[in-house]
Amino acid sequence: MLPRIKISYLNGQLGTVGESPDGLFALVCGATAVGGTFELEKAYSVRGMDDLAALGITSEGNPRLYKHVKEFYDEAEEGTELVVYGVAKSAKMTALLDKTSGSARKLVEGQNGRLRGVFVAGDGGTTGSVTEGLDPDVLSALPIAQQLAEWATEELYAPLFVILEGRGYTGEGLRDLSELAYNRVGVLIGDTEVGSEGACVGTLAGRLATLPVQRNAGRVKDGALFPTEMYVGSVKVDEGGSVIAGLYDKGYITPRKYVGRSGYFFTDDRLACDETDDYAHLAHRRVIDKAYRIVYDTLLDMMLDELEVNEDGTLQAGIVKSWQQAVEDALNAGMTASGELSAGDDGEGCVCFIDQTQNVLATSKVAVTVKVRPFGYARYVDVSLGFQVTQAS
Repeated sequence: MLPRIKISYLNGQLGTVGESPDGLFALVCGATAVGGTFELEKAYSVRGMDDLAALGITSEGNPRLYKHVKEFYDEAEEGTELVVYGVAKSAKMTALLDKTSGSARKLVEGQNGRLRGVFVAGDGGTTGSVTEGLDPDVLSALPIAQQLAEWATEELYAPLFVILEGRGYTGEGLRDLSELAYNRVGVLIGDTEVGSEGACVGTLAGRLATLPVQRNAGRVKDGALFPTEMYVGSVKVDEGGSVIAGLYDKGYITPRKYVGRSGYFFTDDRLACDETDDYAHLAHRRVIDKAYRIVYDTLLDMMLDELEVNEDGTLQAGIVKSWQQAVEDALNAGMTASGELSAGDDGEGCVCFIDQTQNVLATSKVAVTVKVRPFGYARYVDVSLGFQVTQAS
């Protein structure tokens, strides 16, 4: 076995019953090639609508791809990088995302670990009879997308998440995503066009690209989304309160309205897994993935380094402390200082622990435990409101 660093995600730790590479996403969408300027299954980096025009992509020739990119830049500033990857309109998500043979693997490999998220959309009708509320291809792609994201994490040290367009939504017999275990995959339902077969993945990607990793996509303080009208199927979001609530309970990401506020917001940032999973939300997923990258990069400098050991083969205290400090310093500088981790009274948002009793001389392994402190999120606010009066004596 080659010398290597292996990082395993801890779970069950939470006890729950601006331009930055953190916001670099790829949009995979069914499309039509354009002469010699835009080829299918080839990655193009764009930073605005002018770059899209230079590729020959128009609203007439590639309506869905154009729409998603346009809505991305409605949310994100021009200059924000987006990787555009066109595929055949007949391509199925299940095949695209296959970690062994799918073209999404080629996309991820070609970006050398830069991608933090992949948004997958189609351009065409459903791929089969809808029996569980969505195009069956979307549902069968869930485990495939999870496997691709896990492969990128374990083999490339480049963790990412995948958002699937909830195509063909009917709402009848909709599968409950909260009963699944895909904590790197989410499904978006809802669009800016009435009766659409797709979803507004460009809007979600654009909003996330503007946010730091710890920020929830539905945060009200960040203001309303750009679209002036949003729908879930043929139902306008303004009139679909019970529908939106039902979709949320089943783990889908959708747009919503708040009484007293103009515009639309995302309900939350749910992923396709149980709510008690530590990584059930995109904000926690993005935080832990950024921490993963920082820990990997820090410990990589220690690979095959000489380590001073005691007579019994254990690490000397100075070595243990220097490793722990290096990891904590990197995480605090890279995340805590910018408000991406919740700092304690000591100003630190993480802890690194190395057991000094492990026999490194005999095993050549150093077991390291790193924990970062995430933020809590006010999903439910209960208020007791009444009159304050003074009783007459």
